[in-house]
Amino acid sequence: MLNKSLSKILIQPAVGMALLTAVNAAVSSASLAQGQPLPPTTQPPITQTQLDTNYSLGGGDLIRVNVFEVPEYTGEYQIPPGGAINLPLIGSVSVLGLTTEQASDEIARRYARFLKRPLISVNLLSPRPINIFVAGEVTRPGAYTLNLSGGAGNNPGVQYPTVLAALTTAQGVTLAADVTQVELRRRIGRSSEQAVTLNLKELIQTGKLSQDITLRDGDTIVVPTATNFNVAESRNIFASNFAASQTTPRTVTIIGEVNRPGSYLVTPANTDAQGGATPNSGTTTPNGLPNVTRVIQLAGGITAQADVRNLKLRRPTRTGSEQSIDINLWQLLQSGDANQDIIVQDGDTIVIPTATEINPAEATQLATTTLSPTRIQVGVVGEVKKPGLTDVQPNSSLNQAILAAGGFNDARASSKAVDLIRLNPNGSVTKRIVKVDFSAGINEQTNPILRNNDVVVVNRSGSAKTGDTVNTITGPLGVIFNLLNLFGL
Repeated sequence: MLNKSLSKILIQPAVGMALLTAVNAAVSSASLAQGQPLPPTTQPPITQTQLDTNYSLGGGDLIRVNVFEVPEYTGEYQIPPGGAINLPLIGSVSVLGLTTEQASDEIARRYARFLKRPLISVNLLSPRPINIFVAGEVTRPGAYTLNLSGGAGNNPGVQYPTVLAALTTAQGVTLAADVTQVELRRRIGRSSEQAVTLNLKELIQTGKLSQDITLRDGDTIVVPTATNFNVAESRNIFASNFAASQTTPRTVTIIGEVNRPGSYLVTPANTDAQGGATPNSGTTTPNGLPNVTRVIQLAGGITAQADVRNLKLRRPTRTGSEQSIDINLWQLLQSGDANQDIIVQDGDTIVIPTATEINPAEATQLATTTLSPTRIQVGVVGEVKKPGLTDVQPNSSLNQAILAAGGFNDARASSKAVDLIRLNPNGSVTKRIVKVDFSAGINEQTNPILRNNDVVVVNRSGSAKTGDTVNTITGPLGVIFNLLNLFGL
């Protein structure tokens, strides 16, 4: 409230006008110095590099309008959704989109018709919740309401939510995001819009909080899709607090040269896709980060025909497109390049192609890594000393499987050639005759590498008794021979 002496001075026309002119000039200078906007008639154009951080009034705000020297016109008002408040004497005044200073000027202009040189102030007592929209590469795009924390209104302890808080509320950015080009759009006043680009990578690397801007009601955050995937940056995003939760289960599909192609739920627990312990998988218990190698372990490991240099990861994006990421797991095994072991996210598909040729030395080396199952099962039946299902190491050869089954039953076996029966991934069954040469190394003609579920049939020699045949085989191997009969093999 103005004191009596100042009121008397303002009543004098000449003195009052001079004083008000000086006050207005001082206020304008202070506004420019502090970066505050001027009234709409003199406000400079908004640039795209500086974001207006002033608070714009809107529906839900609780304000106090002070009319100095006229206390009966002073009061508190809850701004309705339309933005217009009803004031004594002058009626409806729209303050939607105005700062408190601009609202003061607008109300003073309206009261000037009835009061001589009215002095008006508008104070924000309780701000409305912050309604924002988050779009693009986040886990759950959509509209969100963020509450203020701390004090309220004139209380300096009030805290407005930031961009990182909004991304966390949207359950984090995806691994397909380009966090160097995050766009924040803000409505300014009643008709214009301002946009600024934020580099959250800089925030991660340098801790510059200038990239984490406080939000205002009506803001929109857009996280774009990365045009070029960077595996190192992807790992940094995964480790940040504004990324999708590391412990959230994610469904990943793996196809190609693995022992159990299909979709798997990758979770922090040591469980299979059905949520229980993985039985008889022949793999080490999968642990740690949800990465490509862990999915391979869940799928029973790679087959002997896998090309580990040319894996593909297909990742859907929010734009409806697909990222295609090349993976070289051989480089991971040889040089320890952990960046090749890419973190997976929900909806990813891993494709493991078939190698055009098999290097026996590399195949043996791969068999000792966690990419391969610890054991595979093959059937060695007929004239061997221990016929039945045999556990062998991955990438074991035909000769090794025969020896693991005790070797030929010398008195009855036809040792020159055996039948190799293979159940193919597409459901077909093939059979071929392989000439046996125990002195040969691994080769496709006489000593091929076996696959999981292969069956080696050692036939009888000509002197074997007629009634003693492999048709007496029962159990799981009997099913195989039924299939052979069905396919005429």
